[in-house]
Amino acid sequence: MLIIEIDFNSDEAIYIQLCNQIIMGIATDQLKVGETLPSVRQLADTIGINMHTVNKAYSVLKQEGFLTIDRRKGAVISIDADKMRALDEMKQELLVVLARGCCRNVSREEVHALIDEIFDEYK
Repeated sequence: MLIIEIDFNSDEAIYIQLCNQIIMGIATDQLKVGETLPSVRQLADTIGINMHTVNKAYSVLKQEGFLTIDRRKGAVISIDADKMRALDEMKQELLVVLARGCCRNVSREEVHALIDEIFDEYK
């Protein structure tokens, strides 16, 4: 099971930190398709955050196709296999990230090396 660590001093919203850590857990195979996440109450108690925050994170992950919500099982890792949608979402996020890098004189080769390094950490 993935260990969730929240940075309460971060400017990033807690629910976004939670979403990102769950997505990273899936990408690094720490969380597997079909695995059930803790209940909203359990995770909120474990991390020491409000239940509404966990609920919001789970809702966002469901909307983005990373979770399904089952009345009996709860939140279950379930990857939306819509590759074109995933590529389009990646492109939108990369546009801004790459623009920031270009403004700071980061080269194409440096970007490729960084992507290879990060991608090698995933399954």
